[in-house]
Parts: sequence; C-alpha cells; structure tokens
Amino acid sequence: MSLVQKREKQIYIITLVGSAVNIILVGLKLLAGFIGNSHAMVADAAHSLSDLVTDFIVLIFVRLSSRPSDGDHAYGHGKFETLATSIVGFILLFVGLVIFWDGAGLVAVYFKGGALYEPKMIAFWVALISIASKEALYWWTYIKGRAIKSPVVMANAWHHRADAFSSVAAAIGIGGAVFLGEKWRVLDPLMAVAVSLFIIYIAVKFIKSSIDELLEKSLPQKMQNEIMDIIKAIRGVNDPHALKTRKIGNNIAIEVHLRFEPSMSVKAAHDIATEVEEKLKEKYGGGTHVITHLETLKN
Repeated sequence: MSLVQKREKQIYIITLVGSAVNIILVGLKLLAGFIGNSHAMVADAAHSLSDLVTDFIVLIFVRLSSRPSDGDHAYGHGKFETLATSIVGFILLFVGLVIFWDGAGLVAVYFKGGALYEPKMIAFWVALISIASKEALYWWTYIKGRAIKSPVVMANAWHHRADAFSSVAAAIGIGGAVFLGEKWRVLDPLMAVAVSLFIIYIAVKFIKSSIDELLEKSLPQKMQNEIMDIIKAIRGVNDPHALKTRKIGNNIAIEVHLRFEPSMSVKAAHDIATEVEEKLKEKYGGGTHVITHLETLKN
C-alpha cells in the first residue's frame, strides 16, 4: 500500500468514526430538543447534522484528491482537498449565521416581554453528553489531521469543536432556565449568539486559507526564507533567485532559478540541482514539486 493510499485510508477511518458519533448525536439532540422543549437543543441538532454533511463531503473529496497525476492534472488532484476545506468553511459559516439569527430572535422576544419556553432536564443531560463526546472527537481528529497533514481533516476537527461549544451554550442556557428560574431563560439564546460568533470566526478563517490557496497565494514569508536557506546551504549553488511557491492541497510547489560557474559541466550543475530537490523534499515531504532553472553566473 502506497503512502497516498495509507493517508487516504486514515482520513476515511477518522471521518467514519466522526460520522457514527454525529448520527447518534443528531438523533439524541432532536429527541431531547422536542421532548425537552428546548430551542437551543434543536438548533444544536441542526449543527450536528451539518457536521454529518461535512463528513460526507470529506469522504468524497479526499478520494478525488488522492488520485495520481494525469494528463489533465499534471500537478495531481490535491486542490480537491482544498476545495473540500472551503466547502466545510462555508457550511460552518451558514450554520453560524443560522444559530446567530435564531438566538438573536429569541433574545429580542424576551426583551419585548415575550415568554420563552422552559426546557427540561433531558435536554440538559444530552447537552453534557454532546460536549464530552464532541470535545474528545475534536482532539482525536485534530491530532490525527496534524499527523497526516490534512487541512480538510483539521477543518473537520474544528467543526467538531464548534459543535461542542454549541452544546456548551445549550447546556448553560438550559441549566440556567431549569435551575435559576424563568427570568434566566434568556441565557439559552444569549449563549447561542456568543457561540455562533465563534463558529463564524472559524468559518471565515478556513474560507480565507482555502481561497488563498486556490488563488495561488505564495507560502508565508518565513517559509520562503527557510526554503532559500536550505538552497543556499548546498555547496556549488550561487545566487538562488526568482523563488515562486504555492500550495497544492497537502503538498507545496517550489520553483527557483540557480546560478553556476560558467566552467561547470552540465552534469555537475544537474547533480547539484538534484541535491536541491532532494533536500527540499526531505524537509517538506516526498510530494513536494520542485522545479529548478539553471543559469550561468553573470560577469
């Protein structure tokens, strides 16, 4: 089994575990929301449902991104994963806005003198179960995502955490209404609004990073400096310049011009250029695309 296939299998396992947890939580939250008379819990169920939709998107796009290079995609299909990350971000943004709108509407009803429903304890206990399971799922998914360097898995991890925070808001609101009395029922929608802002922030962060990559934004300056330091440390390389960098899904592409002494043979220059490529791949992974352009030193 190749490294790409192993990575794809790991992403599938991580995502399927998350999907199983989400299916259970969606059912529990919908049941608790309707039986427990909790608007926050129903909204939280909708959030978990969006998490489940995200899992299916990951499963589809990761399979596409793992395909090898072909005539139509010479640099591989890595940007399918980037596209999936942006879709996850837009789903998060939509969910955040819906939760904000719902919570703000209930707050407005309260301050206009309207009555809010009193939730029941079943909704509170389900919220606690959701917090524990989704926070555990976040850490497991995030650690796995970092290990395999998958932005879409890490984006999905943050979706799990957003779901956990959504359940925190529900638990605080439901707990406040149950234990503190009628005038504290507004805690439920207030906490939902606060969490929705967090969800929106995370969504915008993922959308921005994905769009930057799709628009061929260069790698961070710190990373470009690191690349140049690696190249300059190789004996025989003179004046590396015209550096161009970009991300391609999980991998990066590097293009650079190298200058050599006019007396140096083509073979010797080629061997040094090959060493440059090997050093960069050693640092940034075997899937790194390295293109070198050989020039002679100017007199």
